[in-house]
Amino acid sequence: MKKEFRNSFLLILTALVWGIAFVAQRQGGAAAGPYTFNCIRSFLGAAVLLPVIRLLDGRSKSHEPQTIQDKRRLWIGGSLCGAVLFVASTFQQMGMYYGTTAGKAGFLTACYILLVPVLGIFLGKKCRWNVWVSILVAVVGLYFLCLTEGFSFYMSDVLLLLCAACFSVHIMVIDHFSPLVNGVRMSCIQFLVCGVLGLVPMIAVEILHAPGGIQGWAQMFTGWDVWIPILYAGVMSCGVGYTLQIIGQDGINPAIASLLMSLESVFSVLAGMLILHETMTGREVLGCVLVFAAVLFAQVNFGELQSVCRGFRKKSEK
Repeated sequence: MKKEFRNSFLLILTALVWGIAFVAQRQGGAAAGPYTFNCIRSFLGAAVLLPVIRLLDGRSKSHEPQTIQDKRRLWIGGSLCGAVLFVASTFQQMGMYYGTTAGKAGFLTACYILLVPVLGIFLGKKCRWNVWVSILVAVVGLYFLCLTEGFSFYMSDVLLLLCAACFSVHIMVIDHFSPLVNGVRMSCIQFLVCGVLGLVPMIAVEILHAPGGIQGWAQMFTGWDVWIPILYAGVMSCGVGYTLQIIGQDGINPAIASLLMSLESVFSVLAGMLILHETMTGREVLGCVLVFAAVLFAQVNFGELQSVCRGFRKKSEK
């Protein structure tokens, strides 16, 4: 229970980091281009974790893979996570780049909480009935929270739905490998793979077709309006957030994990209030309350609760 509580807290912290990063993703992707933004942030995420790995190895050799099989498992897990993350983050950035608002993007991306338990059924991951109820309540809450301007459907929204499908696969891949490998190492490998894959569209689409060629492309990086979003997304969202996700998912049911990480949308609204001095409407407050209630309700294990109640009843009868 102690480990489960700690890992649940790490996933909530992940959602907080991602919630704040959502604004950075939209601003940075618009300024630098979606492929350039994702590629550079991924390499930054990998670079940030290298000294962390060295520090952990200096404290204990148990963090290092001990056998060839351990190394192969680590690279397979990191490469698969990196490939899926590349596709998911590309769909997400392209969806926002082509016009989907941040709120709508948050809602459509968070639809992975519906897909994860469905995928889990095929992999033998069962959910308690209250988890299914919580997921439905959370989706309703996310609708009230994110879709303040009504719902209309465009091609950019399809990209966000594809992003949600990819993130659900990403969660399941992490669920499989996180108990078997060192989480920080796997996170570093996934960003390295994601960055390498991102080089191809960045060069082919955004560098070669930039006005003035590579020099015109490089001029974008002379201002802080590009670097601040990239640095936050690379260091915090990638280096910190995704590493916390990999560590936090160890031993947590993937459906519960996806529900905890859906708090990302709530935190993005709260960050807007605190940082940008935005105000919340009654509709958004209702959405936040529903999502928080769903997360709390999903944590209740009614089977254990009934056992505790029966124990108290037997003691009182004696």
